[in-house]
Amino acid sequence: MKKLLSSIILVAFFFNVNSQVKSRPNGISFKALLKDYQSQNGGDIGAIKDYHYGFEIGYHRFLSEKLFLNIPFKYGNVNNTTNQNITENFKQIASLDAQFQYHFMDSKEKVSLYGLAGAGGVQELSGGMFNVQIPVGLGVNFKLADNAFINIQSEYRFSLAENRNNLHHGLGFIFYPGKVEKEVKEEAMPDSDGDGIPDKLDLCPDIAGLPQFNGCPDTDGDGVADYQDKCPKIPGLKNLNGCPDADADGVPDNEDECPNVAGPIENKGCPVKVLDKDNDGVPDDKDKCPDVPGPASNNGCPEQKINDKDGDGIPDNVDKCPEKSGPKIYDGCPDTDGDGVPDHLDKCPNTKGPVSNNGCPEITKEDKKTLDVAMRAVQFETGKATLKPESYGILKQVANILNRYPDFNLMINGHTDNVGSAVANQELSEKRAKACLEYLALQGIQKNKMNAIGYGESRPISDNNTEIGRTLNRRVEFTLIPR
Repeated sequence: MKKLLSSIILVAFFFNVNSQVKSRPNGISFKALLKDYQSQNGGDIGAIKDYHYGFEIGYHRFLSEKLFLNIPFKYGNVNNTTNQNITENFKQIASLDAQFQYHFMDSKEKVSLYGLAGAGGVQELSGGMFNVQIPVGLGVNFKLADNAFINIQSEYRFSLAENRNNLHHGLGFIFYPGKVEKEVKEEAMPDSDGDGIPDKLDLCPDIAGLPQFNGCPDTDGDGVADYQDKCPKIPGLKNLNGCPDADADGVPDNEDECPNVAGPIENKGCPVKVLDKDNDGVPDDKDKCPDVPGPASNNGCPEQKINDKDGDGIPDNVDKCPEKSGPKIYDGCPDTDGDGVPDHLDKCPNTKGPVSNNGCPEITKEDKKTLDVAMRAVQFETGKATLKPESYGILKQVANILNRYPDFNLMINGHTDNVGSAVANQELSEKRAKACLEYLALQGIQKNKMNAIGYGESRPISDNNTEIGRTLNRRVEFTLIPR
């Protein structure tokens, strides 16, 4: 029998140790007991005077939201003289159980009812016998605090030995010394467009959109949200504000006067008529000496003694960086940050970045999201350019972002709704953008790295006929731009 009890306790302990639930710490309990060995062995259950006292010390382990393990040690006096078949009287007993408690309701409620079952070993002291008992019963916990409970429990104990069935009634308390984790219930927030993003965080609360665009749609699926897309119904490029560039000349089709023929930006995307002023067969745009004839092999310059100031093996007349040494592959220019973009083409020559971004580092998704959230999070006093204190935290985050991109400047654009005169709104938007710039300067950002512009009511992103739309239109946008 002792081996049986030991096995039960070891299995219970192993299951307990391997439990993955950790929302409640281990606990201990103390109880005063009334032990009734009379009524279950021929006596009268109403003869309370024949009951004996004892105590219980228990160890509690949280297994799941409904299931607990209790290891109680019990000690007390018992004198069974009601059954004539018992020749020996056992006056002192000690027991150790493994009991599982199943709570019928949340164990964290103010009143929690539970059932119990288990097994245990009982030793009658002073030469008495050892027997195994199976306890079953009911109990209730009354919550005093998150980690303290008053406990009342009754159990019927079936003994595998004859004339040892009994009842235990206990009153005491349970205490969990560690910290009890509390559940945090999230309050439901309104979501007008049903896109899964609460209106409070949704930049476009009246139009269903995507999480990556803070609830705004991307109609043409080009990765640029409609409110930022200058060509929202035609897929385009991110660096061209969502507009296509059919001739790949860097001028978006909506601004390109020759959209199907490549041309320079300064000529509005149209090709420039080839000029060759010195008639040497080398077009002026490729002629290093456009006013003096020279062979194409010498880039249109006359043959002469090669000058190479920086000693990089590339003649000064074809060296794009004649004062700084650089490899031929980069036309004699160095690549200071080693990102594969030579300094004369690198908009961020001291910071590594991909070729696709002109040598500047890509702004992380997290930083882009922070800048988008800042557009709505920055708040002002009504009708004024005075920042509210709740705006300081997000502006400090913007300052931290700008510090992480030393080769970028910050464009601050202020916008208003259409309430009031256009002139007053224009002035207010300028003052609000300027207020953000001044606050960022107080955070250590150099003013020459920032530019504040106000657009008044001229660039709404939502309907000014609704309160929510006007709220969205009252905003300050923050955009990082390579120097």
